[in-house]
Amino acid sequence: MSDSGAATAVRPAEQAEIELKLLAPPGSLEKLREMPVIVQHARNRGAFRRLETVYYDTAERLLFQHGMSLRVRRSGKHFIQTLKLAANIGRPLTRRQWEAPVGDFTPDLARLPAGEVGDLLTTLANDALVPVFATRVRRHARQLDLPDASVAIAFDEGAIEAGGRQEVLSEIELELKSGNAGVLFDLGTQLLDAAPLQVGTRSKAERGYALAFDVVRPAAKAEPLSITAEDVVDDVIAHLMGACWHHLLKNHMVAQEGTDPEGVHQMRVALRRLRTICALFRRDIPSPSFQAINSEARWLMQQFGPARDWDVFAETTVARLVAAAPDIDLGALHEAVDRQRKSSYYALQTVLADLRCSRFLLSLGHLVERRGWRNEMDSEALAVLSLPMPMLADKILARLHRRALKRGAHFRQLNVEAQHDLRIDLKKLRYAAEFFLPLYATRAPAKRYVRRLARLQTSLGRARDIASTRILLDAIRREGQPSLHPAIGAVAGWQARDRIVVTKALRKRWRRFKATPAFWGR
Repeated sequence: MSDSGAATAVRPAEQAEIELKLLAPPGSLEKLREMPVIVQHARNRGAFRRLETVYYDTAERLLFQHGMSLRVRRSGKHFIQTLKLAANIGRPLTRRQWEAPVGDFTPDLARLPAGEVGDLLTTLANDALVPVFATRVRRHARQLDLPDASVAIAFDEGAIEAGGRQEVLSEIELELKSGNAGVLFDLGTQLLDAAPLQVGTRSKAERGYALAFDVVRPAAKAEPLSITAEDVVDDVIAHLMGACWHHLLKNHMVAQEGTDPEGVHQMRVALRRLRTICALFRRDIPSPSFQAINSEARWLMQQFGPARDWDVFAETTVARLVAAAPDIDLGALHEAVDRQRKSSYYALQTVLADLRCSRFLLSLGHLVERRGWRNEMDSEALAVLSLPMPMLADKILARLHRRALKRGAHFRQLNVEAQHDLRIDLKKLRYAAEFFLPLYATRAPAKRYVRRLARLQTSLGRARDIASTRILLDAIRREGQPSLHPAIGAVAGWQARDRIVVTKALRKRWRRFKATPAFWGR
């Protein structure tokens, strides 16, 4: 967010920008600037500046493809060139950046340290860069001195411009200058009391690319974890929860825009992984924070349920029937399903824009940065946090494995609900195995165990989808359109056939899983 004056160094040093962005309704910034938490801790009244920024890339958008953004910003008489990289894995607030003064709006790649940034810069020439979009912002910047941190806060209102297109910009940037990053979330939560803010999950650059080129951010899967046998429990919890928070932020806008059903799916996966983390540790580390986060994650996950059910029904059940029986007329069914999907997505978008969702995302970020699970615990539980992770991982995996085998006893006699309960236990076991897999990387059976567990879980998921189809068909039937009855009957018949196939696969995969030896233990 820096708009400082020109420096004299030609070779800029790398900086780590730690920033939280909050989106504000247009017209609300004036009220937010006068919040007591701002007025009481500000050094002075701050300054208003007009910032004009031009973003550059090649015609092929090579910088964008490599997760980079390059801009030149004019503040007063000074021009500052800034190159930023994408956020770090598990550290969504932190971005690497390099700044250097330039003479005008023309970028100069020679002023950037190609060796530090990457090979791409060594192959680019200045004349390969073209302006792709611009921002014009009126910024009110203030410096806040809080008990354990110094924070630069900027209130930005203006517009992003690309060709003939324009998008309103109204946001708050909180940049940590020193101290603990948890302060950013403390401030963000207090600002929610004055306006319905949302956590900003896209930078100005990302919004600009979307405006200029209709770039749709794809859904993102969880990134690989890098815990080691030397890590203590406390550090592993922070890493796992930080990764979940990053996973949520990367898919929040995709789900809200409704452009890609995978966004909804990945949000649910992130929430389920988060709930699993709370469940894994709360027995040995009985922290109230785990219960609070788990409760809100459960609420939000439930809000995603209808949209995800209709997505699966449309893209799996109906699509497979179309491929297998092209002579069946499913046109009316497609229209009915599309209406239900749109209704479920509209309801979901309302939830994602709600203050409760914003508070949840901020509270999760706060928990990670402050390591809030340490609070309100006795000395015995605190001692567990200092243990090497493998000691606790063995215990957790053994416990979950025993529970799954017990739940799956008499597998052939399990009804639909009992299978669903088993599926939930297996998901917890699978996520735990995946979380801790790096601790057992040298053990050959580990990957085989996870692979068989994943296949069993997939089959149970298909069985659950088949069971859910009846509920979805009832919703369509209630529309009272006789023309839908033949298609509804075709789907019901197809699912009855599918149930037989899935049941056979389930029994086989359960037997294989039961026979797979554990990979943990000494």
